[in-house]
Amino acid sequence: MSIGDVTMLLRGGIFQVLSLAAPLLLSALIVGLTIAILQATTSIQEQTLTFVPKVFTILLMLALLGGLGFMRLSDYTIQLFSRIPEMVR
Repeated sequence: MSIGDVTMLLRGGIFQVLSLAAPLLLSALIVGLTIAILQATTSIQEQTLTFVPKVFTILLMLALLGGLGFMRLSDYTIQLFSRIPEMVR
């Protein structure tokens, strides 16, 4: 197994992590910015007002995209397991 193979495995793993986490993080970021702008304009400084919508948004995104993420992760895992004989050589 060469350095190029290791680099390709690491790059693939990092890409999978980023592609699975990005929709959740971006949706939480958008909701957080929207709530922050709302709080700044109305001078409401309630801590649960920022926390609860973000949690519900992340749970909703997990419910909507969880199946797709699981399929992508299982495909990647199957691909890695199929490459084990090549790595042993």
